[in-house]
Amino acid sequence: MESFGARLHRAVTERGPLCVGIDPHPGLLARWGLTDDVDGLDRFSRTVVEALGDRVAVVKPQSAFFERFGSRGIAVLESTIRQLRNAGTLVLLDVKRGDIGSTVAAYASAYLDPSSTLYVDAVTASPYLGVGSLAPMFDLAAAHGGGVFVLALTSNPEGAAVQRAAGADGRTVAQTVIDEISQLNQGADPLGSFGLVVGATVGGTGHDLSAVNGPLLAPGLGAQGATAADLRTVFGSSLPAVLPSYSREVLLAGPDPTALRAAAERALADCRTVLAAATD
Repeated sequence: MESFGARLHRAVTERGPLCVGIDPHPGLLARWGLTDDVDGLDRFSRTVVEALGDRVAVVKPQSAFFERFGSRGIAVLESTIRQLRNAGTLVLLDVKRGDIGSTVAAYASAYLDPSSTLYVDAVTASPYLGVGSLAPMFDLAAAHGGGVFVLALTSNPEGAAVQRAAGADGRTVAQTVIDEISQLNQGADPLGSFGLVVGATVGGTGHDLSAVNGPLLAPGLGAQGATAADLRTVFGSSLPAVLPSYSREVLLAGPDPTALRAAAERALADCRTVLAAATD
């Protein structure tokens, strides 16, 4: 099976470097004039898929906003995943799972096994039980052409206390995560399948991303305060590997599909300007 890294590289080449989230939190449902229930959730998700599923490289549903409605919410998530796949976009499920042994293997089966109704192209994962604890997830992803984006330097202010703490060897926790993911991507061409989550709001951190050889998901753009220009400060020479991620900045333009498309196109244009300059 073709690797996730290869599919992502092609999708970005064809559709542009943009990931858009599906984050149907209560405030957005209300803003769209929708009810805060499963019906509102379904209508919200269908509208985003209709507007963007055949246009952007990656769509990132936030699992928590579906899970809060229980089994009926998960059914909407399953339907949304199917719709996105049919539209030809890559699906990155934002679940931030992390555990050990058989439990992380079960998470991997839920999201990265093609026989699962929640099967997606890639997931986000938390490495704070040790990057090695995610091995079953990495293994199943590699076996089925999936991807895993591991948290490294997140955009929330609380993350720095853990992620920038130094270990016995002098490296920060984040740099240790970066280095271990880099090893998984060695020799991959055109792009490794194991990525990192590095917030666009973190500024110049001094961390070395040069050896990652995998995608760098950059949330925090738009409503969280970062602009496309901030990507230069955060990523430096690693800009060509960045996958900018927007959620509220685009979703607030809804529910009109045309307005959603226009918002996504503006975000993409801003990112293209910055990322193209990195390759000149």
